[in-house]
Amino acid sequence: MVPVADSTDAPEPAVAGPLRRFPFGLVTMVAVFGIVAASPTQAQSLGDRFKDMFGIKSQPERAAPASGETASAPSDLSCPPVTIRAGASTYAVGLPGKPASGTDLRYQAIIGETARECDYNTDTHQIAIKVGIQGRVIVGPAGAPPTVEVPLRVAVVEDGVSAKTIATKAYTITVNVPGVEGGTYSFVSDDIAYPAPQGAVADRYVFYIGFDPQALKPEPRARSKRQR
Repeated sequence: MVPVADSTDAPEPAVAGPLRRFPFGLVTMVAVFGIVAASPTQAQSLGDRFKDMFGIKSQPERAAPASGETASAPSDLSCPPVTIRAGASTYAVGLPGKPASGTDLRYQAIIGETARECDYNTDTHQIAIKVGIQGRVIVGPAGAPPTVEVPLRVAVVEDGVSAKTIATKAYTITVNVPGVEGGTYSFVSDDIAYPAPQGAVADRYVFYIGFDPQALKPEPRARSKRQR
């Protein structure tokens, strides 16, 4: 893959052809009731932590092609920013039949830090992405079970007045909650790819993440046709 500049169900990431990795940026976000932009120092610190998660090494700001190599990522491509979707920054669960608030709250999951990486395939012109998410589960007054399921969704969206979803996928993460101190989770979405956008359209692309309770519901069963 050709690495691209910093800055679904999704189709399967293409593996054929030369690949280049964008020199990517890692962004810190705090999402309890809002989003806080990271300072350069914070972003670098987060980058060091997520390098271990992704299993990657530092990349130069712009990778020069090897001798005799002509294929490269388009110069106007960038790795889109990660944004927590409005209204999806927390996931709260209450006692059965009770609102998830006050003394009836069992637990609440939040998103803490995020990171992303983009790989451009010069043969298929597809961009395969990794989006890392770290967060924690806070135990409420009603007490939480020893393990909980946290529903997450990652989406590639062309933002704008009429937003267009390019690729999306839901995940269910199991989190251990050993006691009243709660638990933490780390997750990397690495099975989403999408066609590389052309021109100024690329500037409107965003990686949206957030909690999606619908991901916990089983897929509806397909109706079987009656035999005559």
